[in-house]
Amino acid sequence: MALRTDPHGSCTCRVVRDEGLSEFQFDAGRLQELLDGERFFWLDLRRPSLDELHSLGETFGFHPLALEDTHKFGQRPKLEDYDDFAFLVVYGYAPDEDGLVEVHCFYSERYLVTVRRDEAPAFTDLHREYVAGRTTTEDPILLLHRVIDALVDSFFPVLEQFDGRLDVIEEEIFRGQQDVLLQEILVMKRRLATLRKVIAPQRDLFGRMIGGVDELRGMTQEAGRYFRDIYDHLIRLTDMIETHRDLTTSLVDVYMSTASNRMNAVMKQLAVIATIFLPLTFIGGFFGQNFGWLVEHVDSGWAFVVFGLGTQMLAIILLLGLFKRRGWF
Repeated sequence: MALRTDPHGSCTCRVVRDEGLSEFQFDAGRLQELLDGERFFWLDLRRPSLDELHSLGETFGFHPLALEDTHKFGQRPKLEDYDDFAFLVVYGYAPDEDGLVEVHCFYSERYLVTVRRDEAPAFTDLHREYVAGRTTTEDPILLLHRVIDALVDSFFPVLEQFDGRLDVIEEEIFRGQQDVLLQEILVMKRRLATLRKVIAPQRDLFGRMIGGVDELRGMTQEAGRYFRDIYDHLIRLTDMIETHRDLTTSLVDVYMSTASNRMNAVMKQLAVIATIFLPLTFIGGFFGQNFGWLVEHVDSGWAFVVFGLGTQMLAIILLLGLFKRRGWF
C-alpha cells in the first residue's frame, strides 16, 4: 500500500485513528486540525518535500535538529529525547535495491508521525488491520511498539529466503562450476553486510532502551515487556546475518577449492598426455638417425612394424600400466 506523490511534490498522508484510516494530500491546515483534536493519531508520510517537512515542523513544533536528520536520510538507528517528543530512527525491509526502508518517528503521547522515502511493506498489514477495525490506537506506546515490531519482523522472510538460496547454491557448486554462482554469492554477501550495518546498531539501541540507559517517554513496565520482545527479535536477526555471512564466505572458499581441483585435474590429464608422448618422441628421434645397423636391417615392412611401431606401442602400454598402478586415472 504505497503512498502516492503527485508531480508537484505534495505527498499523500495516511492518518490512523480509532475510527479507522483516512488519506489526504499534505495540508498544514488538516495537520493543525489533527493536533487540535483530543485523540491520539498516527500520521504516515512518504517522500515529503523539503517545504512540506518545514511546514510539518512548524505545525508540530519539531526541534530543528530532528528536522535536519529527516532532511538527510541515511541516519544511524537512534533515539533522541526532546522537550515534548522523542525522535527515533528505525529500519525495516523494502523491495528496492538496498532492501531497506528508513523510518523517522516523531513520538509523543498525543501523536506518532512517521516519515519515510521508500515503500514499507510492514505498514501495509498494519493499515489493513486498522481499516478492518482489528486494532486501535488507544495506547500510544503500544502503537509505537506495533510499528517498530512490524519493521523488525519484515527482515525475517528475507533472511529465510537467503537461507534456502544458499543451500541451493551449495548444491549447484558441486554439480558444476558456474561464474554466475560466484557473482550471486558476492551480491548476497554485500546485501548481508548492508543489513548488518543497520540491524546491529538497532539491536544495541533497544538493548540500551530496555536497560534504562536510553529512556523512552511513556514507557511502562508492561510496555517494556513488548520492547524486550523486539530486542529478542533483533538478536535473532543478528545471529542469522552472522550465520549467513559465514556461509557465504564458506561458499566462496568451496567455489575456489572446486575451481582449483578442476584445474588440477586438467593439469594432471595434460601431464599424462605429455608423459606418453615423451618416449614416443625419443623413439621417433632415435629411428630418425642414420645408423648403419638401422639402414641395413630396417628395410622391410615387418622390421618397421617391430622396431618402429612395436617399440612405441610397448612404451605406451608400460606407461599406462604404471599410471594405473599409481592411481593417476
